[in-house]
Amino acid sequence: MTDLDTLQADLLGQVANASDEAALEAVRVAALGKKGSVSDLLKTLGAMTPEERKERGPLINGLRDRVQAAIGTRREALAEAALEARLAAERIDVTLPVREAPEVRGRIHPISQVMDEVTAIFAGMGFSVAEGPDIETDDNNFTALNFPPGHPAREMHDTFFLAPDRNGQRKVLRTHTSPVQIRTMRAQEPPIRVICPGRTYRHDSDQTHTPMFHQVEGLVIDRSANIANLKWVLEEFCRTFFEVDAVTMRFRPSFFPFTEPSAEVDIQCSRRGGEIRFGEGTDWLEILGCGMVHPNVLRNCGLDPDAVQGFAFGVGIDRIAMLKYGMPDLRPFFEADVRWLDHYGFRPLDVPSLVSGLTG
Repeated sequence: MTDLDTLQADLLGQVANASDEAALEAVRVAALGKKGSVSDLLKTLGAMTPEERKERGPLINGLRDRVQAAIGTRREALAEAALEARLAAERIDVTLPVREAPEVRGRIHPISQVMDEVTAIFAGMGFSVAEGPDIETDDNNFTALNFPPGHPAREMHDTFFLAPDRNGQRKVLRTHTSPVQIRTMRAQEPPIRVICPGRTYRHDSDQTHTPMFHQVEGLVIDRSANIANLKWVLEEFCRTFFEVDAVTMRFRPSFFPFTEPSAEVDIQCSRRGGEIRFGEGTDWLEILGCGMVHPNVLRNCGLDPDAVQGFAFGVGIDRIAMLKYGMPDLRPFFEADVRWLDHYGFRPLDVPSLVSGLTG
């Protein structure tokens, strides 16, 4: 075996054994680079006689061509092997279900959904939304609403009181959203037509009560607001919210310090089969409280009860959510259980609307 045959066998062996692109490139440089072994042989052709060049030239050039061809073939083989490895590593099991996008997989909490539903309904009747702070003064939460000193609602068993400030005044976590009505009447001239949704706080906890819950109250103040208007607003709200053709309502005389006359409102329903269905049956279910705004409340807000009058009502958001969507226990509303939310939650793009439907 000649020296060229030995060199060729050695180089082709190195090409075949190259495990990756980097190793193959090292072989190419060692053989065909400026200082490579084959390149050195090619340089010797210039110093040969014509007879030697005629004999050795084809052999050296043939060696170069075979090494180049072997390197090209090996490079293609390595690239194909790398592609196969990548495809194996990035393989997708097409038999698995496609993952939902985040905006589809996410859920809106029932409380947020019901608040949006309530807002859409009352907006359709010309109400705007008013908001206020969760921490309120005793005056806004009690005194301005005609709660006399010593009223049971002022005591610790109902109300969360904060520590006294430097003036000895104790603020409270609002027990209802009625303070928003006070703030609105003191800041805005009639006519007024607002709803006041938000969190409220009372010292109570069981299957149907939590220390923090949600409420929406409505207020209408003008020159001619009356019980008939109140009845229509509540009937229209219940009919639209519970998505029934008609509701039958019953107003029972009651007492609230901030309204006179006051009433508890029941709606007719059926309790057959352990389900509550509205618009049918012979049973009754209490759902909200309402009444005409007490003249003392109007005076406390700087309004003349001889010139304007109005009505107000309050509904528990959590309660009507439980009734509409069949939720037996209030406590899971606040437990952050993803399984519960996935079952009772709503798709984020299904925005409640009187046109497209409250519940999509």
